[in-house]
Amino acid sequence: MSHVFVIQNPNLANIHIPETQQFFRLPEKLSGKFIRVPVAADFRLPEHLALELNQAQCDFALLPDIAFDQIKLIVSDMDSTLITIECIDEIAAQAGLKDQVSAITERAMRGELDFEQSLRSRVALLAGLPESVLQKVYDTALQLTDGAEFLLQQCHKHGVTFVLVSGGFTFFTDKLKTRLGFEHAFANVFEVEKGVLTGRVLGRVIDAQAKADILNEFKQKLGGYTVAIGDGANDIPMIQAADFGMAFHAKPKTQAAAKLTINYNGLDALCNWFQV
Repeated sequence: MSHVFVIQNPNLANIHIPETQQFFRLPEKLSGKFIRVPVAADFRLPEHLALELNQAQCDFALLPDIAFDQIKLIVSDMDSTLITIECIDEIAAQAGLKDQVSAITERAMRGELDFEQSLRSRVALLAGLPESVLQKVYDTALQLTDGAEFLLQQCHKHGVTFVLVSGGFTFFTDKLKTRLGFEHAFANVFEVEKGVLTGRVLGRVIDAQAKADILNEFKQKLGGYTVAIGDGANDIPMIQAADFGMAFHAKPKTQAAAKLTINYNGLDALCNWFQV
């Protein structure tokens, strides 16, 4: 199988990578958002070029030269991946507890705390909040990550199954499923009594193992190449289980576990690793 070295930046015309251009014999004037260069499967990028590309805020990777429509499954995290926020932190803000909850979230995403335990402790702090705060967060704080809509458009166009798996909550994943037009979403369920959050979650917690299990279940059904993308430590097992595991603006531990990293581009960069 042929391989390709891909360089990505939102605006290649404005970057300065002269040594890389000379090494790959690239045009003096670059344009667009990505460059694909055929290379040998055992190609290794010299360290000084990796440094130059990072300084120019380029994402880059060596990977098989396959078409996007050969991908049959993309499994994505939600918070800080498909959307820009951590929903539980924004819910906590409604109770004046954002700093306290955010600190726990950050430690969990770095892999310093057990995810399920940290989730239950954070949700417990939300007890007594009206259920209406969830809609308020969706309406006022939730934003799609740059490139999210393009990614879903390409999935629809090329017949790629998109699955959202989140340690967050079904209130948000269900709305995103309707909004973006994908079929499968898995997340945690708030317990609500008389319109008020009880501070508990119902059923199995969607933790790191659950995410990997869901990916493997769909992989067995669909076959073909699989992609997993996320930012936190609880995404590592599914990232490692996928053919193409991608860390998206991720914590250091997650980046170290992934074959591909996206640090400077939006979610549309996922598509650009492949022929579209």
